[in-house]
Amino acid sequence: MSLTAGIVGLPNVGKSTLFNAITKKNILAANYPFATIDPNVGVVVVPDKRMAKLEEMYIPERVVPTTYEFTDIAGLVKGASSGEGLGNKFLSHIREVDAIVEVVRCFDSRDIINVNDTVDPIRDIEIINVELIMSDLEIIDGRINKIGKKAEMTKDKRELLEINTLKKIKSCLEQNIPVRKISLDESEIDVIKSFNLITLKPIIYVANVSEDDILKGGNDYCKRVLDYAVKDNSEMVVICAKIESELSELNDDDKEAFLADLGISESGLDQLIKKTYSLLGLATFFTVGSDEVRAWTFKAGTKAPQCAGIIHSDFEKGFIKAEVMSYDDLILYGSEKGVKENGKARLEGKDYVVKDGDICYFRFNV
Repeated sequence: MSLTAGIVGLPNVGKSTLFNAITKKNILAANYPFATIDPNVGVVVVPDKRMAKLEEMYIPERVVPTTYEFTDIAGLVKGASSGEGLGNKFLSHIREVDAIVEVVRCFDSRDIINVNDTVDPIRDIEIINVELIMSDLEIIDGRINKIGKKAEMTKDKRELLEINTLKKIKSCLEQNIPVRKISLDESEIDVIKSFNLITLKPIIYVANVSEDDILKGGNDYCKRVLDYAVKDNSEMVVICAKIESELSELNDDDKEAFLADLGISESGLDQLIKKTYSLLGLATFFTVGSDEVRAWTFKAGTKAPQCAGIIHSDFEKGFIKAEVMSYDDLILYGSEKGVKENGKARLEGKDYVVKDGDICYFRFNV
């Protein structure tokens, strides 16, 4: 399952430094706007302590953790929706992601150029959000102009539903209300799917702070971002991109020691990855054996045949049953044999909704 979170923000807020740390890649991170002109994609491992325990129990030939993609997208400037800066090139890239990670400058520095004269995270957030709203509004207006009259003349139910939904969205966008905050039913969401509206995507705000402020747990800028995120029904994470970049060069043991010295229990990146994973409504099931222990990403609420199809399409087509046990039961009873002896191993059918932490073996016949 390929899912992507796009990292966005104004120029020089720490996006590329953060991306480098997440993916341990050496992309261009220069101290001037538009250093990152094309989107850079990196695969991110989702931190999951359960994998280490499963590896210890099964001693497999290989371990494959669950992953998803982060995309670093070029810095946005005021007026992008009307062509300023990289304009529509930026906006077309962000339409392709599943969730938005918006990095906000919450540090003072004379060394790093700021596109505005002062540090004001809320102003910066609103600059970006207005541009995203304007971009969606342009798409909505274009579609209304294209099918509006036809829908009214033909009275086609599907087209009337679409035009009424578009008008509802247009009215909200004109009031600076993003699409994700509009109450839409399943039929309305279905008719706008193909438009890839940016403001329909879930968003998480990342407050990038200085090394001193991360040790304090943030600063006054962060408090303002948190208040904004709460009102937006969104998430917020405080990080220091510079420290995260240093951490990314260390092995796991040295990383833990470094964090312990700083008095930090979990890195900002681990928090961000987990929150983004949750924001996308994702969960993990496992397949285990002496050959491989593997984590698989799925959308929470997915049924067993569709989860089987994530492994291979034939598994879904010929699905018979799923042998299921929970990770917690496996740890509690110490072995698969123990799980079975205690009546906790189950055979589930096509209507079973897979849960996070399920360990599955799919029976199929094609």
